[in-house]
Amino acid sequence: RVRLVESGGGSVQAGGSLRLSCAASGHIYSRFSMAWFRQRPGKEREGVAVIASDDSTIYADSVKGRFTISQDNAKNILYLQMNSLKPEDTAMYYCAADTLRNGLGSTPWDVNEYNYWGQGTQVTVSS
Repeated sequence: RVRLVESGGGSVQAGGSLRLSCAASGHIYSRFSMAWFRQRPGKEREGVAVIASDDSTIYADSVKGRFTISQDNAKNILYLQMNSLKPEDTAMYYCAADTLRNGLGSTPWDVNEYNYWGQGTQVTVSS
């Protein structure tokens, strides 16, 4: 079993930056795909960024050029650096792991692909 714990959320003004972290613990025997999702009020959970075991990445169009996903494999920590934040980035951000896949896969934005989730961290961006 894998446990994911997010941190780093908070409140910032538009144009500001935040870095989210996701610490993974438990039965981690190999590298696997991980992702950040977010859920805005009244909306479905949506994918933000995915990183594969070979560090290849993909991003949602809405965050390209502003957000960067990365991972520290030695510490089992996933990061999301968020720059130039906008009010529409306000959401609960979730870390997710797909321990059955190590590549980006064909459906990286499908929430059902991920078998472990964190509890979420709130990001609020004011205008």
